[in-house]
Amino acid sequence: MENTIQDLKQPSPSTAPPLGGGGGLDSVHVFAPATVANVVCGFDVLGFAVNEPGDEVVMRRTEKPGITISKITGDNGRLPMDAAKNTVSVSVEHYLKSIGRLDVGVDIELHKKMPIGSGLGSSSASTVAGLYAIKTLLGDNSEPSKLLPFAMKGEELACGHGHADNVAPALFGGFVLIRSYEPLDVVRLPHPKDLWCAIVFPDVDVPTREARQIIRNKINMKDAVTQWGNIAGLVSGLFMQDIDLIGRSMQDVLVEPVRSMLIPDFYEMRKMAMDLGAVSFGISGSGPSVFAFTRDEQTARLITGKLKQHLNSIKIGANTYVSTINDAGPRVIG
Repeated sequence: MENTIQDLKQPSPSTAPPLGGGGGLDSVHVFAPATVANVVCGFDVLGFAVNEPGDEVVMRRTEKPGITISKITGDNGRLPMDAAKNTVSVSVEHYLKSIGRLDVGVDIELHKKMPIGSGLGSSSASTVAGLYAIKTLLGDNSEPSKLLPFAMKGEELACGHGHADNVAPALFGGFVLIRSYEPLDVVRLPHPKDLWCAIVFPDVDVPTREARQIIRNKINMKDAVTQWGNIAGLVSGLFMQDIDLIGRSMQDVLVEPVRSMLIPDFYEMRKMAMDLGAVSFGISGSGPSVFAFTRDEQTARLITGKLKQHLNSIKIGANTYVSTINDAGPRVIG
């Protein structure tokens, strides 16, 4: 299957992730960003990367061929140390098989710097960090698009469905459209540079597998037409740098009405955010994280502060993040 990756961003060498290099390196330390998938109306086909949070992988060469995991931090013991069961090591193994390098030996340290089960692409950030690390370690100068199928294998292991709306933006950075899965066809989209994202992660459990199971299998034509119009409007707004069009297009009549039931006070939080000046508001991925687009950092911070205060008032803890859209994707940090 041939993959097609189209980049429709304006050329910007300063934000392109560094590729290749590092031939003969003994170790590398990589960061990969969190992502917001679906972007309200684009279920499984839209996503974008943010500057924080994210995950880190330290990868070292070993004399013995094979992949080992020596350390995982920040997961409270939830992730497997077994290399046959961890998304990072499994995706790295698929990559090594594809290039005929099963003679390579590496040890992995995974440092979770973002919450698991947050709806912010936690498994994707780890997987992409691992793949970027092995690519850098081996001095592989090929395009990052070559890593996407292996990252999707990690997603399949993590949640039972190899979708790309988290791993693609984590890998490429920026705003991403998955036009097709068969064959895989991914397009990077432009976006307004002054668009800010306010993220609130309530301390409640919404497992991705369960969140997918409650989605309707059949929809009526009227709802489908509404959703198509909103997706087209959102993509048009991104190209036109029209934040108002982006905002009024971010409405979901298919998935959000069901998934919102899993998030405490979702509609109250949406009203609060919109009243405070948000351009739009919705669920990040499968939740429970929610996000709002704003025109400036000050409004984003005001919204995260007020929503956290509200959640605390109903005895729910919350983490908050404020970021522009991250156009860099993964990067070497040591």
